[in-house]
Amino acid sequence: MLEKLGDLNVRLVGGGDGPLVILLHGFGAPGDDLVPFGDMLQHPNTRFVFPEAPLRLDGYGGGRAWWHIDMVAIQESLMRGVREPLDDLVPEGLTEAREKMVRLLEAAVDRFKPGKIILGGFSQGAMLSCDVAWHCKIPLSGLVLLSGTLLAQSMWRPLMPARRGLRVFQSHGTDDPLLRYSGAEHLRDSMIDAGLEVDFVSFSGGHEIPVTALRRLAAFLKT
Repeated sequence: MLEKLGDLNVRLVGGGDGPLVILLHGFGAPGDDLVPFGDMLQHPNTRFVFPEAPLRLDGYGGGRAWWHIDMVAIQESLMRGVREPLDDLVPEGLTEAREKMVRLLEAAVDRFKPGKIILGGFSQGAMLSCDVAWHCKIPLSGLVLLSGTLLAQSMWRPLMPARRGLRVFQSHGTDDPLLRYSGAEHLRDSMIDAGLEVDFVSFSGGHEIPVTALRRLAAFLKT
């Protein structure tokens, strides 16, 4: 069942007055594709929030996005064997997506008054989670980055030290055809240099969330 937090529709799993885990889906996914994780990762008194991205995409069977991505251009690049690094890219629409997520966090804090907040997501949702973490002042206990990458490095890197000591779970496939493994490594190294504590899980696979990563994430959330 959909509810509203801030400007966004969300789905809630679990309850209690313990930690709040907010997970953002990736580009082109429906707003409910990560909801089963709430049951798979459930712990007592933990509430999971799954926001639905605001943009509905044509031709994606109900898929949504946090900002638009030219997938045709990406596919053409892949066919040519070229994957451009994204480190310096500041996507159009990133600021608007960040503002919506900050308002969601503020509404969640006001409504649930959680003792701890863990923010994260998959792919585009992981990138947005990073951007929100670097820009907002709301205390976070953890950051979860599933197959994300470094963006907007000239903007992100100066902001990262403000989150010094933050625990981060990051996973990425060595054969990811969409987001380069080296981009995930650059993000990891940037966070470590800024003083964040990164648990990096490398797996043999593509743009996905394998069972091995889920098990490690479950252990991360328990701590």
